[in-house]
Amino acid sequence: MDFRPVFYIIGFLLSALSIIMCIPAILDAYLGNDEWQVFIFTSLICLFVGVLLILANKSNNFSLSIRQAFLITTLSWVFVALFGCIPFIFSNLQLSFTNAFFESMSGITTTGSTVISGLDNLPKGILIWRSLLQWIGGIGIIVIAVAILPILKIGGMQLFHTESTDSSGKVLPRAAQIAIAIGTIYFSLTLLCAFFLWFFGMSFFDAIAHSMTTLATGGFSTSDSSIGKFNNVNIEIIISIFMLLGSLPFVLYLQAVKGDIFSVFKDSQVQSFLFLVFFAIIAVVFWEYQTTDNFLSTFRSSVFNTISVFTGTGYSTQDYNSWGSFVTILFLFLMVIGGCAGSTTCGIKIFRLQILYKAVKSQIIKLLQPHTVVVPKYNRMPVSDAIITSVMGYFFMFILSYVILTLILSFLGNDFLTSLSGAATSIANVGPGLGNIIGPTKTFAELSDPSKWVLILGMLIGRLELFAVIVLLTPIFWKD
Repeated sequence: MDFRPVFYIIGFLLSALSIIMCIPAILDAYLGNDEWQVFIFTSLICLFVGVLLILANKSNNFSLSIRQAFLITTLSWVFVALFGCIPFIFSNLQLSFTNAFFESMSGITTTGSTVISGLDNLPKGILIWRSLLQWIGGIGIIVIAVAILPILKIGGMQLFHTESTDSSGKVLPRAAQIAIAIGTIYFSLTLLCAFFLWFFGMSFFDAIAHSMTTLATGGFSTSDSSIGKFNNVNIEIIISIFMLLGSLPFVLYLQAVKGDIFSVFKDSQVQSFLFLVFFAIIAVVFWEYQTTDNFLSTFRSSVFNTISVFTGTGYSTQDYNSWGSFVTILFLFLMVIGGCAGSTTCGIKIFRLQILYKAVKSQIIKLLQPHTVVVPKYNRMPVSDAIITSVMGYFFMFILSYVILTLILSFLGNDFLTSLSGAATSIANVGPGLGNIIGPTKTFAELSDPSKWVLILGMLIGRLELFAVIVLLTPIFWKD
């Protein structure tokens, strides 16, 4: 395999990362924090390595094969997380490499799990860097989902019959145009979210930081109390709306901009997602109202925290560990479901549940009427056997990966709920887990280093749709 195109692209990614690192550097320098030196130092390292990779791997005949696309997809996240963790190591936090890499990988994969406490007193440069990592990861996975994963037959975006997808086996020039268009929409929605958060009471800095992590459905906050710190119903409503917006397919926003305004709501995946969100909220509200007399307070907390868990964002306003066993189990299921394909969310994704339902329904009909020809349809379009097989394979690998992660975490000495929810929160990129150790009011700092590395692997494979990472571990991939 020719690795030059792979490292050539990674070189550009690191060069771009070095520029982005100047943002927290400038912020800390303006506020008089010495941390700006750390970001400048890290920025120079990124720039040096990036330029070195570009110059060393430059080629006149630039093209990407399927195997190179797989490698780029995985290594991009690994390299960004690796260089993104340097500020955490050399800052006043002085995190170990394991903790720093955990925090960085959690950020870039928009998971939202953290090992850092005392957020309220941290330099603003570190806080904005955490938000930037999640914002980069959010737009990154959308671009990957739209431009690359359909070509690799693993992302599910091939179901969208728009100009944004192509399965011809090579990356076409228009993929860059689509990426720019979606990036513009992503940036615009982020600014809009920041404006509303600032308008309804957040400081300018908090509004910017939370707008990035909200639309990226990442969940990093500037406070240990998360959104509960602000205790503002308007802020919770705004964040809830933009968490939902971040969970919808961005290619549909592109269609809406081009004139098909109602394309988002006509999509069956979106309809199913919103229905499940509504159903989950009603279930939690009904459960919680049995133990409280304040309906409005119950409704408010139930809506926000349910949406946060379902979208994989991970914000919290209350400790929902205390809400009882039903909510605990429900939230565990919601964690692994996630939002829509082509969004900033992760998890199984709604469309896969739909395809699986259609396949099971067709099988039941064939059992009752063996001679009947049944063609499963998605958005009124026939679903090919290849897509059904892909979905079946994904479900198998997701369940297998989840079981293996849970068993390993349990073997490493973690209790049942920590192992179960830890595996779910990593592979579904949700953020906080369940229980008294990694719950919504806790951090992951108490976990052992081996447990953290297991979760890091879970975050990576979950963010990149499992196969993009697992295929690299097969011997056949490396055979010429």
